[in-house]
Amino acid sequence: MRDQGLQEAIRVVGGVSELARRIGISQPSVSNWERIPAERVLFIETVTGINRAILRPDLYASEAAGDASDVNVARAQEYALLAALLARAPDAGLLERISGLRGDASPLGVAHAALSEAAARASVGLVEREYFNLFIGLGRGELLPYGSYYLTGFLHERPLARLRTDLAALGIERAEGQYEPEDHAAILCEIMSGLASGRFGAKADADQQVFEKHLAPWLGRFFADLERAEAADFYRRVGTLGRTFLEIEAKAFALPS
Repeated sequence: MRDQGLQEAIRVVGGVSELARRIGISQPSVSNWERIPAERVLFIETVTGINRAILRPDLYASEAAGDASDVNVARAQEYALLAALLARAPDAGLLERISGLRGDASPLGVAHAALSEAAARASVGLVEREYFNLFIGLGRGELLPYGSYYLTGFLHERPLARLRTDLAALGIERAEGQYEPEDHAAILCEIMSGLASGRFGAKADADQQVFEKHLAPWLGRFFADLERAEAADFYRRVGTLGRTFLEIEAKAFALPS
């Protein structure tokens, strides 16, 4: 029997099929859930607008008491937003939520404000077409958001094999119904969201190890390419947000512990 958090997510989006579509996995996989898997909570929060404490109160109710690190919660949210935008084109609900982002004078705050403004003036149809031209295309999109491709020029190469080995050592398994390889930019951001939030139960420095070994060598270049992509308009701001956030992450990880 489905728990209340999963039932609410299904109700808000309009059905199991739509929830599966939004998070990029098969309908049968979602149909088999009794509750939302821990590693999916922040992603589903982003695409549905439902607070994580409602989706999985057993995991997140304690955040109200200050048990979770505010910095890591913010990091997890940032990665979850990037994962959602890179996995598929945003629907009207997600665009509306992004248009409510506010920013300060910091580089990340300015990137948030620019993305908010772009979302406010965007239409679902145009953003869907932009996403298709950038990442899918007729034959292939303008950009290939895979670590293996950026590091070797080919798909499904040794960087992907090394990533799978390291994820297995951390106890992170490939999600059922997920057809993209784990070195897809969206999946890596989703993994980092789970590590930052602590919901994978991995060791404390696992996020730094995954970042430095599997994101830092290429993902910043991908976001910079997205900023300059010919087909990018709304996604140019996604590129700026991603590049800026990764620069902050790299500097933070470089600080003495």
